[in-house]
Amino acid sequence: MNRLIIVDDEDLIRESLAIQVSEMEGVTVSGTLPNGKKALDWLQGNYADICMTDVRMPLVDGLQLMKEINQLYPWMICIVISSYDDFQYAKKSIELGAVDYVLKPMDSSLLQEAVQKASARIRSSRRNEANQLLLHKLPVYKPMLDSWLEMVLSVYLHGQPLIIVDTLAMLESWVEGRYEILNELSMAWTSLVIEELKKQDIHVKYEEGEDVELGEHSLKHSDVRQYFRLCAVRRLEQAANILMDRARKAKNLQKESVVDQVKRYIEEHYAENWGLQELADHVAMSRSYLAKLFKEQAGMTIWTYCVNVRMRKARDLLLTSSLKSYEIALQVGYENSIHFSRIFKQYHGLNPMEYKERFKGD
Repeated sequence: MNRLIIVDDEDLIRESLAIQVSEMEGVTVSGTLPNGKKALDWLQGNYADICMTDVRMPLVDGLQLMKEINQLYPWMICIVISSYDDFQYAKKSIELGAVDYVLKPMDSSLLQEAVQKASARIRSSRRNEANQLLLHKLPVYKPMLDSWLEMVLSVYLHGQPLIIVDTLAMLESWVEGRYEILNELSMAWTSLVIEELKKQDIHVKYEEGEDVELGEHSLKHSDVRQYFRLCAVRRLEQAANILMDRARKAKNLQKESVVDQVKRYIEEHYAENWGLQELADHVAMSRSYLAKLFKEQAGMTIWTYCVNVRMRKARDLLLTSSLKSYEIALQVGYENSIHFSRIFKQYHGLNPMEYKERFKGD
C-alpha cells in the first residue's frame, strides 16, 4: 500500500483529489496540505511514498517542494498538478524527476494513470534494489537458505517462527535503515527459495499478500521500522505456509476435502470453546475418523493446528497493539495467562515479552 499526500492551495481541489485517489487500489491518502511549507512540516513527522502537488502555491511552490523532497526523502515519487497556462512549470517538474503531471480540470482516468505510473515506478525501483542486495549477499545467505529448504522439505512447522524472525533480522541488516524495501526484499527472498525448490521438483505459484492494516492512513516516522518489519514477517510467514503446503501435496500428505473445512472452522472460531464432537458434527463425520484423517492429511493433530492459529493471532496482537499479555491471552482463547505464555514460548521459542523485544530489535 503506497501512501500519498496531496498538496494544493485550493480546498475543493484537495477534497476532490482525495476522494478520487481513495477509490484507487494500492494507494491511500495519508494527508492533504494547503502549501509546500505545510507539506514539508508534515513530512518531518510522517511517512509518504507519493506527493501530488500543484506547481503554483504560496510560501513554497511545487517546484521548490520537489527539490526539497528529492533531497530529504529520495524514495518519494512526485506527480504534478498544473493548469494549462502553467505548462512550462509542468515541464520543469519532469526535469526534477516527476513521474507525470495532470492538467486542470483533472480527468479521472488520467489521474488514475499517473498514480498507477508512480506506484509502478516505486515497485520497480524497490524490486531492483532488493534483487541487487540478494545478488551482492550471495556468499552470506546460504546457511539461511538451507534452513528454509530443510524446513519446507521436512514440513517442520514448529521451526518456522524462529527461522522467520532470524530471516527478518538478516534482511533488515542488509537494508541499512531503508525499511521501505523490506517488502520487496522479502518477496525476492521467497522467489529465491521457490527457485531452489524447483530443483527438488516442487513447483509453487506464489502471489503477494496484502499489507498490514494500521487502522489509520497516516504512518509516523517513528513507526516506519515496525510497520515494514511486520509487513515483511507476514509475507515470510505466508510464503512459508504456502511452500510447506505444496511440499505436503508433493508427498501426497495433503488433500482437498473435509480437512480444509475443519481448518476454516478453526480459523473462524479459534478463540471459542469447542470440542472434537462439535467439529465432527460440522463435517458430518465420526470423531475418531476425523481425528485420524486430519492428522494424516495435515501432518498434525486438530488441537496442534488450533494452537498454531492461536499463536499466530497472539503474535499479531502482540506486535500491533498495546494489549497486555493477559489481555492477549483472553482474546485468543486462554483464561490462564501463565499457561498462555508457556505455550507461546513453546511455539515461538521466546515468551511474549522476549519475542516483542526481539522483534523490535531494542
